[in-house]
Amino acid sequence: MTPLTAKPPLGPNTKLCMSLAGRPGVFGSRFHNFLYEQLGLDFVYKAFTTTDLPAAINGVRALGVRGCAISMPFKETVIPLLDRLDGSAAAIASVNTIVNDEGCLTGFNTDYKAIVDLLHTNEIDPATPFLLRGSGGMAKAVAAALRNRGHKVGAIIARNEAAGRALARSYAFSYAADETNLSAPLIINATPLGMTGANADKLSFREEIVEKSKFVFDVVASPAETPLIQAAARRGRRLISGGEVAVLQALEQFVLYTAIRPDPNLVKGAADYARLG
Repeated sequence: MTPLTAKPPLGPNTKLCMSLAGRPGVFGSRFHNFLYEQLGLDFVYKAFTTTDLPAAINGVRALGVRGCAISMPFKETVIPLLDRLDGSAAAIASVNTIVNDEGCLTGFNTDYKAIVDLLHTNEIDPATPFLLRGSGGMAKAVAAALRNRGHKVGAIIARNEAAGRALARSYAFSYAADETNLSAPLIINATPLGMTGANADKLSFREEIVEKSKFVFDVVASPAETPLIQAAARRGRRLISGGEVAVLQALEQFVLYTAIRPDPNLVKGAADYARLG
């Protein structure tokens, strides 16, 4: 793909965007940098991790970093370090994006919009009962999206009883400590189970629950085919992958950072390039 405009060389006016994650990946860096290159934008994107979140956020502010993606495990703990929250983040007390406007840091949540869009485009009826595994920042985004689309019957499954019950209570869903004797047409994993690393071989729902399902949604983006996605594909279930979430939420981050919404063909090119990483 030929760039529309030549990208300026890196210099003192280049705007830095970044990500903070417990386990940094390459998807965001490749997605954003591809679009910067194609659109000739004087931006650069780099992934980071940290053991000192307050210091890292102070760095975002002090160095004029334009935007910062936030991933597990920082989506909730970052909130007190920000100046304000957009409604998308305030409603679910979870941040996945920071925008820096001349030292004022605002938290957003683009995961929520991505999930709403995917539930809509996959034509999942709001009457469909669900099981949602997880109680962290991504699970909050999923639960909020489900409730706001009209889902009323569902269970939050979480080992952390306090967090799980609190999330279930917030959206009037039920709570379960585990999946014993449970099943539903729609099952959603919003935990690190199946993610590249120590949990890569973990199936987030038992095989018999996958067997009874109709729709399977795994928010884990790496690897592209988690054990849950593989188990569902073998059974011919309808799938929504974490890769799809990653593209949509990254696109909204790009728009927040640059105020430019790329052509859909460019977005597809960026997604294809990012998946090669």
